[in-house]
Amino acid sequence: MSTIDERRERASAGVALNADGDGWYGDFARPRVFLQPIAAPSILGLFGFAGATFIVAANLAGWYGNTATFGGIAQFAAGMWSYKARDAVATAMHGMWGAFWIGYGILQLLLATKVLPTGTTLDHALGFWFIALCLITASGMLGALAEGNLGVTSVLGTLAAGSGLAAVGFLDGHMGVQHAAGWVFVISAGLAWYTATAMMLKAAGSKVILPLFKTDMEANKPGGTPTRAVQLEWGEPGVKMGQ
Repeated sequence: MSTIDERRERASAGVALNADGDGWYGDFARPRVFLQPIAAPSILGLFGFAGATFIVAANLAGWYGNTATFGGIAQFAAGMWSYKARDAVATAMHGMWGAFWIGYGILQLLLATKVLPTGTTLDHALGFWFIALCLITASGMLGALAEGNLGVTSVLGTLAAGSGLAAVGFLDGHMGVQHAAGWVFVISAGLAWYTATAMMLKAAGSKVILPLFKTDMEANKPGGTPTRAVQLEWGEPGVKMGQ
């Protein structure tokens, strides 16, 4: 029997401290819990993603001609904080896309400062990047669906679709497909903005303001309180898992 199983068995049996009251449960030290609550990292991550994606998508869709934009530092940082919140899907998605936007921003900076020769085209390289992004984002979509988070599932689903279109558009040099990818990215950015807004309002008001589109119906009812601030699990002391 594992140590965790033994502790659970002793706790369910009502085993108390020993007679000396020295903080021991028989042969086991009395557990201590140190809480380190943090705000939901995906609020920052989704807002950072929405902003960066909208600007790049607007260029892909043909709305403006200047491709210079900013990177995804905020989203990458949110990915690292999601690791602390033990949210596997958010860690993978914010970390991956944040890193991509940082790289994309550096690329645009090199082009704007003419470090790379004028007229340099990296369409094929971006095409292969978007193949990888499409596949990994589709995996994240399945993870979000398994968590019952339909809002994030919709963000990642449209993002994967846009990445697939972008891959085809860049590899074939087809502007029409690139424009279509831009429109799909704009939809994904809009969904990310809504999801982040709903999460932020819930955190600020300690109740649901806008539906969060989760399979837990309480999370979609304005005024509902679908989660507790602190949830402890055996072997996982601290703040609740996820966001």
